[in-house]
Amino acid sequence: MSQNNYSPGLHKLMTLQVDQLDKLTNSANFIDFSQTILDKYHLEKVGISTHDFENKSYTIAICLKESHICIHTWPEFNQLTLDVYLCNYLQDNTSKVRAIADEYLRYFGGTSIKDIEINR
Repeated sequence: MSQNNYSPGLHKLMTLQVDQLDKLTNSANFIDFSQTILDKYHLEKVGISTHDFENKSYTIAICLKESHICIHTWPEFNQLTLDVYLCNYLQDNTSKVRAIADEYLRYFGGTSIKDIEINR
């Protein structure tokens, strides 16, 4: 990727409606699934921060060498927000961001309420 064509990357922001409450309340399963995503797409995790709330909702931020994957769940509303951002420092990761977002959509069996792409 040349300096003149450099694009910092794609940041995908999604809000999903999810009927399977266990997917919105089981942070351990989300972390396990995310590890399969990291392995499949050759992403390097540099840290993870998790918080489980009293109502079993969770917030997780997976910090990547390439940037991050973050989720916040609201089981009381059957919703979650998810964002996936991969920088394009050494290669264009645009298609990888979209593929990862699609994998999470299938994992949650969700319906997209909002789907925003920001070219940074």
